[in-house]
Amino acid sequence: MGSISQPLLEQSASDLTHGAGRWMVVIYNNETNSVDEVIDILMQATGCDLEEASIETWEAHHYGQAPVPFDSRTECEGIAEMIAAIGVRTAVRKEWEE
Repeated sequence: MGSISQPLLEQSASDLTHGAGRWMVVIYNNETNSVDEVIDILMQATGCDLEEASIETWEAHHYGQAPVPFDSRTECEGIAEMIAAIGVRTAVRKEWEE
């Protein structure tokens, strides 16, 4: 989910719009981080339990990406930064594109 030492925070076009509604963090698969590392950072960043973090990690590994939490844009940006700090590529976008 990211093989560089600098955190990656991908910005989508929808990030530039300051609208209401729920936002989400998307994580992307990589060949650098272990499954355990990703599960651990998801639990730390989102407060989810082991089962939820395992499911999200499995989805990213098998489908190339997975949505993690849905929250306000500000909360999602903070969560994405924490996850990206270990090298996992992330994106913050609106739950539904307008």
